[in-house]
Amino acid sequence: MQIPVVRLHPDAVLPTFAHEGDAGSDLVAVADATLAPGDRVMIPTGFAMALPMGYAGFVLPRSGLAAKHGVTCANAPGLIDAGYRGEIKVALVNLDPTATYEVKAGDRIAQLVILAVPAFAFHEVTALDETERGVGGFGSSGA
Repeated sequence: MQIPVVRLHPDAVLPTFAHEGDAGSDLVAVADATLAPGDRVMIPTGFAMALPMGYAGFVLPRSGLAAKHGVTCANAPGLIDAGYRGEIKVALVNLDPTATYEVKAGDRIAQLVILAVPAFAFHEVTALDETERGVGGFGSSGA
């Protein structure tokens, strides 16, 4: 599948895969930013894209940034709907309690995964089918 992209910034690096078979393509910053402990910053990537209907983009953290620096995506996963045509930006947050993190233009800051998303609609019913799990959730045993 080919995804149309438009460079909005002359230094934009279009999404690329580090290795053949990778599910996520790298998203690269086009601007510097400073994230003090606890800060959230929207980092521009300098490009826009046109996802086809029936697909969505999911912006995911880079495991190295999270493990080494405590920097991750504030809304992981970030959702890009097929109808969105604006610049792709990444909401980074610094979870490190003491260290400031510097983002430099050209840094890989997140990953983009494109997935098929089936169309669906909700319809109201009076009861739901029973399952073995029941109403258990959020780490409960169902009891």
